[in-house]
Amino acid sequence: MTVVGVLGLQGDVREHLRAVRECGLDSVLVRRAEELAEVDALVLPGGESTTMSRLLVAFDLIEPLRVRLAEGMPAYGSCAGMILLSREILDGRPDQRQLAVLDAVVRRNAFGRQVASFEADLDFVGVPAGPVRAVFIRAPWVEQVGSGVEVLARVPEVAAAGVAAGRIVAIRQGSVLATAFHPELTGDRRVHQLFCEMVTNPVGCK
Repeated sequence: MTVVGVLGLQGDVREHLRAVRECGLDSVLVRRAEELAEVDALVLPGGESTTMSRLLVAFDLIEPLRVRLAEGMPAYGSCAGMILLSREILDGRPDQRQLAVLDAVVRRNAFGRQVASFEADLDFVGVPAGPVRAVFIRAPWVEQVGSGVEVLARVPEVAAAGVAAGRIVAIRQGSVLATAFHPELTGDRRVHQLFCEMVTNPVGCK
């Protein structure tokens, strides 16, 4: 059976484990390099990106993870996971480490402090049956993407969105998917289903 790992160092780990299982694939915690070697794909959950970066180094995971990603392992990052997967981060810490598998520039905590968190309905390319309800919690947004990156969703151009209106909040590059929001918190499994389909049907993901 195809097995999807969920990086278990910090963040919304249990929620992603449950979401993947509800999409029909097995899911397991990944905290060590030997555990990473046993999975077919990896979810990098939301949390605190600088803490996750330090823990990747402390657990000797960052280099094995870079190797697996370079080999084409499918990955999905939500919120902090998006930050870690991107090649450049704005407003990050000087010692923060990147996995640099997405040709994207991401602004950390772009939506402001946690009290400024909000929800919005997004049109999401590749996700059927209407808008996706997105929960943004101290979320990043994408300021720039390379030519190989597909933009999947933007914040709607509505007054309530303020400075976030029109900002890119979901992208895909080959076998890597990333969202600035937390689909694991809503019960809507369509984004996870999209990722699971990328894992099981990798045609066109190279």
